[in-house]
Amino acid sequence: MTTSEFAPLLVQYRAALEAQITLLHHLLELAARGRSQAHIADRPSDLHDVIDEREQLMGTLVSLESEIQPIRNRIAGARNQLSHLAEFREIVELHRQAVALVEEVVRTDDQSRVALRDAELARRATAESLEKGESTIAAYRRIVMPSVTGAALVNRKG
Repeated sequence: MTTSEFAPLLVQYRAALEAQITLLHHLLELAARGRSQAHIADRPSDLHDVIDEREQLMGTLVSLESEIQPIRNRIAGARNQLSHLAEFREIVELHRQAVALVEEVVRTDDQSRVALRDAELARRATAESLEKGESTIAAYRRIVMPSVTGAALVNRKG
């Protein structure tokens, strides 16, 4: 293919990359929202809403990616032929931006997983503390309020 024959592919690929970048920005916002929701244990439905919205967004991203993959492969195959074009360099820069956004989403997701794990550990520690407290108060209650029924049984026999 000649350089001029690649022009429509470059335009199409650029548009797809810009759409992906827009979706990735939205995904990053959702990841940040999910991270903040991970710290709020009393509203798990909010976190589920974020997860549902992310799944829909990821489906759109995957669909778009499958559509542009053949174009990307053709452009990548002609990289040496196209590298002198400003349009190609712009596409390379857009691709770098997309990669940076993906890396940021992954970092944010890692932080969310840590926050969720920490929240679960705190919940377990609280539950264990409550259980120990219940055992202690039950033992204290037995000391403070001795069973009257035991004495009544002895009195009836005697």
